[in-house]
Amino acid sequence: MQLPLPIPDLPPDQAPHEVPRRRRVYVNRNLRLDCVTMVGFDMDYTLAIYDQGPMDRLSIDATVRKLVGELGYPECLLDAPFRTDFPIRGLLVDRELGNVLKMDRYRYVKKAYHGMQELSREERHKRYHSRPIRPGTSRYHWVDTLYGLSEVTVFSGAIEQLDRVGIEIDRAKLFDDIRRSIDLSHQDGSILNKILSHKEHYLRKDPELPTALHRLKSAGKGLFLLTNSHAPYTEEVMSYLFDGRLNGYSSWRSFFDVIVTAARKPDFFRKDDISFTVPGGAPVDSLEKGSIYAGGCLAELVRLADVDGDSVLYVGDHIYGDVLRAKKESAWRTMMIIQEMDSELRVHEEITPLLDRMDQLEAIRDLLHEELRRRVARLKELGRGLERAREAGTSTTEIGARRVHQKRHVDRLKARLRDLDRELEDLEERVDRSFHPFWGSLFKAGPEVSLFGDQVEQYACLYTDRVSNVLQYSPMHYFRSPRDRMPHELY
Repeated sequence: MQLPLPIPDLPPDQAPHEVPRRRRVYVNRNLRLDCVTMVGFDMDYTLAIYDQGPMDRLSIDATVRKLVGELGYPECLLDAPFRTDFPIRGLLVDRELGNVLKMDRYRYVKKAYHGMQELSREERHKRYHSRPIRPGTSRYHWVDTLYGLSEVTVFSGAIEQLDRVGIEIDRAKLFDDIRRSIDLSHQDGSILNKILSHKEHYLRKDPELPTALHRLKSAGKGLFLLTNSHAPYTEEVMSYLFDGRLNGYSSWRSFFDVIVTAARKPDFFRKDDISFTVPGGAPVDSLEKGSIYAGGCLAELVRLADVDGDSVLYVGDHIYGDVLRAKKESAWRTMMIIQEMDSELRVHEEITPLLDRMDQLEAIRDLLHEELRRRVARLKELGRGLERAREAGTSTTEIGARRVHQKRHVDRLKARLRDLDRELEDLEERVDRSFHPFWGSLFKAGPEVSLFGDQVEQYACLYTDRVSNVLQYSPMHYFRSPRDRMPHELY
């Protein structure tokens, strides 16, 4: 038998570096940075982090003006109280009934609102638990980007206002008009021009971001930018974030080996016959460093820039347009930027005593259920003994007394379990409200992982709240996921 090798304790100056929780990169699938040769980035909500409150308010105001002024919706919408704190990512819009839903990974609807009014458990069961919900169908719209939060705000606020004044509408058409109005507001400059005119109000400068990209480049990794934003907007935003921030880089373009704008993701990953063009529209057959290109597709990027295989890490914020499609259509590894992580982690630390109490109560509940099953079985056995005694004409006094005594134990256990369930429900509600007043945690739906959390687990190799968190790790770091265990492997 081979003896295990002794592993000496590390001296303090060689102990593993402990990264603060809020600066960590979290790991779903093992990834070796030393094997990554190219790192690609989305721009909006990835390199460019927006201040969500002002962004939502800007989108809401532009959208409502179009709904009323151009599409003929009632003027009462101008006075509707659109709450920017209402939606979170991972919600599902029921276009047919005008409801907004939050589901767990098993498609169970944990919470639902009509307008701003929460549906009762009975209403949720009646509408959504008689048949499986299929998020990919035309009836439902999946909200997986921060960009889409303002759509939910306007939709729910408009439903609330129109129901209040008694105006009937086609809810599916309302939602489609809201989405079209927001898109038009981006295209006609109603939103983007204001962002560019007041960048300091809408964009957050991360002082560590240029250094993070520089360290990746210094480790020999190529960098590319792949964004749906058009070239003029990309130029202004990236200049604001990078120019003059780091010695040795004449402009933001110096950081990247390939720059692709107007990429039309997710079609960029799904189609294989779209050529890259220069901003003027002429197709190109080579990609030069420092130049800006538009369009293209994954197949062309692979052909012209050798961006292929699992040595490529792509960093984005959009679970479908960036992470899922990159994962399904290529061997690229993925990192998801989840801007809400900082808040989630802060709240999680604050509510640790509540979670510990819930764990304690659930353990007690298991013991009480086991005791209840034992007592009920004994009660049934005594009942059968009582019947046999009556049939035999023998005395039933003693067995009757024992049965009454056992029945009291059963009733006390049932009462204790009801009290315990009520306490657990109250604690779960307190936990939810700590994360978000309407929907609870982004990653959980009650005790289960939310549908959003499930997709992060499935498609993001890594996730964190900002790109610059990679500075906490060596460019040669080996990201290791926790050992995954099935229920039968747990003690």
